Amino acid sequence: MGNSYKAIIMGAAGRDFHNFNVYFRNNPTFDVVAFTAAQIPDIEGRVYPKQLAGSRYARGIPILAEEDMPRLITEQKIDYVFLSYSDLSHLDVMHKASLAMASGANFALLGPRETQLRSCKPVVSVCAVRTGSGKSQTSRKIAKWYKDKGYKVVAIRHPMPYGDLVKQVCQRFETYDDLARYQCTIEEREEYEPHLKNGIIVYAGVDYEIILRQAEKEADVIIWDGGNNDFPFYKSDLQIVVADPHRAGHEDSYHPGETNVRMADILLINKVDTAKKDDVRKVELNLKRLNPRAKIIHAASPIALDDPKALRGKKVLAVEDGPTLTHGGMRYGAATIAAQQHGCKALIDPRPYAVGSIKDTFRKYPDIGVLLPAMGYGEKQIHELQQTINKVPCDTVLIGTPIDLGRLIKINKPAQRVTYSLKELDTPLDGFLGKVMRR
Repeated sequence: MGNSYKAIIMGAAGRDFHNFNVYFRNNPTFDVVAFTAAQIPDIEGRVYPKQLAGSRYARGIPILAEEDMPRLITEQKIDYVFLSYSDLSHLDVMHKASLAMASGANFALLGPRETQLRSCKPVVSVCAVRTGSGKSQTSRKIAKWYKDKGYKVVAIRHPMPYGDLVKQVCQRFETYDDLARYQCTIEEREEYEPHLKNGIIVYAGVDYEIILRQAEKEADVIIWDGGNNDFPFYKSDLQIVVADPHRAGHEDSYHPGETNVRMADILLINKVDTAKKDDVRKVELNLKRLNPRAKIIHAASPIALDDPKALRGKKVLAVEDGPTLTHGGMRYGAATIAAQQHGCKALIDPRPYAVGSIKDTFRKYPDIGVLLPAMGYGEKQIHELQQTINKVPCDTVLIGTPIDLGRLIKINKPAQRVTYSLKELDTPLDGFLGKVMRR
């Protein structure tokens, strides 16, 4: 490809594809030799297909394991490595930079100016300091507020394309049947299903220019429903960033969560009902230091159960959101808090009963402890999750994920869900949301 620079894009099947599509695909300055993949199980070994890669890449682009990066840099004489995924500590980012540079390449990141697309419709974005901070219930509340006001609302969700990329270019979800039609993973269902329950149409996929233009045809307002702690793919009219006082101090130590904090119009400190007051105060001081112009709102994340009394004195298996426990680094979730609040006798350790890739997840993330991450990146892993749950000798299964796992797996013992919502404690979001439409 002439005198172009050879590049590798480091990613996790999301931001990496978006950055390629908007910056590299038609850019003769760079020849993308490979994507490398991390964080998500078994996403390497695929090819970013020629139908999406464009005319400059007739064979598509290989997606390889991140461990192959030093060898690729040496063998392919790579000039640049671009980091294009999220929820990494600043220390981890620099470790990856050091590895790339020691192998002979330059190391770079792309920012909002090069990667954000503009919409002809108002865009409200919901992002976070870390994954698991409470973006989902915030996005749901905002989408429902607009819907109740009579606006046509479309939620565009950060990508999770773990299947056939050609078939996943632009996905539109309106009913639960669409989840089955697109063979959605547990992780995808966790984000889409609650919106569908509220009557909100969801778009997701691979090419976010195509997705945006399709969504604009049926939306009065677009909600960017962010993933991990990534910054939005779209230029926002209002950017709301959620912080988690259960991980106080992470506001300026994770990438690109700190970028989100500094860009935010509203900084929402969530979960203050279950966090320590000193941690809430620490988060507030950090946010004010990093972004003194943003409005700070405190919020609770109240949980609800169908039958709280059924937990008293029982041995409980707590099933929590997978990404929140794994690369999110949380040590508890909604199910854990519910179990503690309602007098369970004990949390049963699932690790001795883990099967297949679930056992591998515990090896990779040894600090998860006595919780079970609801991993389900494919049919095989969903089946292994079911096997693990059914092997655990507990009285009841408490499910803290945003979806009803019972729709996907058969649980051989009593189970109930923990649901959670968002409740502003000082300043309502309503006034800010209304201003977006008045503009």
